[in-house]
Amino acid sequence: MEDVLRPVVVIGGSIVVTVILVWLADRMLRKIDAVHPETPLWGLLRRCRIPAQVVLCAALLRGAYDETGLAPVDEHEAGVGQALTLVLIAATAWLLIRAAAAVVESSYTRYAASGRDAARVRRVRTQVTLIQRVVTATVIIVAAAAMLLTFPEMRAVGASMLASAGLLGIVAGIAAQSTLGNLFAGLQIAFGDMVRIGDTVVVDGEWGTVEEITLTFLTVRTWDERRITMPVSYFTGKPFENWSRGGAQMTGTVLFHLDHSAPVEKMRQRLYEILQECEDWDGRSWSLVVTDTTPSTMVVRALVTARDADAIWAVRCQVRERMIEWLRTEHAYALPRIATAPAPLGHHEVPRDGRRD
Repeated sequence: MEDVLRPVVVIGGSIVVTVILVWLADRMLRKIDAVHPETPLWGLLRRCRIPAQVVLCAALLRGAYDETGLAPVDEHEAGVGQALTLVLIAATAWLLIRAAAAVVESSYTRYAASGRDAARVRRVRTQVTLIQRVVTATVIIVAAAAMLLTFPEMRAVGASMLASAGLLGIVAGIAAQSTLGNLFAGLQIAFGDMVRIGDTVVVDGEWGTVEEITLTFLTVRTWDERRITMPVSYFTGKPFENWSRGGAQMTGTVLFHLDHSAPVEKMRQRLYEILQECEDWDGRSWSLVVTDTTPSTMVVRALVTARDADAIWAVRCQVRERMIEWLRTEHAYALPRIATAPAPLGHHEVPRDGRRD
């Protein structure tokens, strides 16, 4: 009877204790979250329930598995202990990653809720995202190293590797020069405020919005929903346009090639009427002037403003479309025309019928 009760008590007791303790912790976090709704940390920490259960159960079993009295456990005691140790290390890393993500997300959420500067909020978002990735990568590397060191054979290998660490470091540095360059470039972008998530940029002639920044690459979403992925070192080694730098507000122009008889003053009035009906115009500035002339046309430039790159594109398209429609229906004579006339014949030219005067 004891041979049956002992493993049930050890294994079942570990599971029951784990469930009770995690349930109590979850209930406490839920109450704290209800009392302090302004801080989302406590609610986010509830995501750690599953890894916390695995960590606690693995720790309890690791300390009491040899008391089960089961024959397979006694025969493979070292293997079972090592397996539980590996599970404990992996679960601990999982728990740390979840907890770090909760802290980072909570900090960003509180800052974004209180921050009024959209550019600064995007900057903080970029920084916390990269910090979270660095923490995740560090925890995974440390956990993998700790798991490898649980094997006796790996300890001897590690001692021999330490003897040649200098040479291996040089070789690895040369081999991973590009990767390390992208890694440091990612940190430079995060804390140098060169480009942020949500910024509108122009790279290699492509206009789009920065959608994701990692430690090694950056993704730009173009206006037609394509994704351009490039190494982050591109942004530290080559020039690019950042339309959101220093603020998201933008100024745009619309050019019209018209006949010299175009009613410029009436076009100014019409432009103001169009902008009054345009929801994307921010009301900061507008103008309409003649900027150039040619023997057959003149160039009229309309200047408009908007809150960001997407809005300025919409304003420009609407002004262009409605102004041309107004000119076509109300002042058709203002549209450019091509004048044609028969060329005079010289005394040495022969008409098509072959006769001379």
